[in-house]
Amino acid sequence: MNQSSSAAANAASATPRTNSLVRLGEFRQAALAIAAVLGGLVIWQVLSSNISPLFLPSPSDTWAAAIELAEDGTLTKSIIASLARIGSGWALGIIIGVPLGILMGHFRLIRELLEPYIEFFRFVPPIAFITLAVIWLGPGEESKVALIFYATVFIIVVNMIAGVQAVSELRLRAAASLGASPLRTLLTVVVPSTVPFMITGARLAMGNSFLTVVSAEIVAAQDGLGALIWTARNYGRTEWVFVGIIILGLLGYTCDRLLRIFARTFLKRYSVTV
Repeated sequence: MNQSSSAAANAASATPRTNSLVRLGEFRQAALAIAAVLGGLVIWQVLSSNISPLFLPSPSDTWAAAIELAEDGTLTKSIIASLARIGSGWALGIIIGVPLGILMGHFRLIRELLEPYIEFFRFVPPIAFITLAVIWLGPGEESKVALIFYATVFIIVVNMIAGVQAVSELRLRAAASLGASPLRTLLTVVVPSTVPFMITGARLAMGNSFLTVVSAEIVAAQDGLGALIWTARNYGRTEWVFVGIIILGLLGYTCDRLLRIFARTFLKRYSVTV
């Protein structure tokens, strides 16, 4: 009894200590991130003081340009346009890519039929299809969303195939021995096991979506962050280019963090770690 009480007391005392260490680690991580950002701004300011603003605008000039673009509504309009295209193409890539990847990974016949096409097209960059996308779908939103979809779907498919093939044969045999049908095995064993791969694929696909939207908007759009960067080039406004680049980076970082929070919050049952 005394030993049990002592163990319980030790566990209770260890919990606050563990929480304190976790908070200390989080504070240290946040402090390092802030220090890194401030250090980068200082270096940027020093370099820009010795270089023409046409080549490298200072942080203050870039901030002033951001305020200018925000006040006339250009920045907000560009952000909304780009995010709408990214969200649509990325979501469509997941909706199509997840079930397709699961089917290709689980059924050998489907994989052998479709794999040559997947392996061929995933090495052709989306920018190569910009002209065809505009010809086939027109200069509207459809062509840009289609390009983003193209940039994401193959990443999702390949990750899902890897996830299905990583399922332990022992688990499949155990499900079969318990009388589970092939469909039930697919839904209750295979699909849950692929969730970590789906999250990883979604994060990688999100990065590709941001890369593609800039190219698509530069070539075939009147709004969006890519179009803003191209307009800045035509007017020699380098500080606008920097604003567009910084906003793209911040949006991408924010979207990735939100996806990681979603995974940690709602997918703990699948032991997803991101």
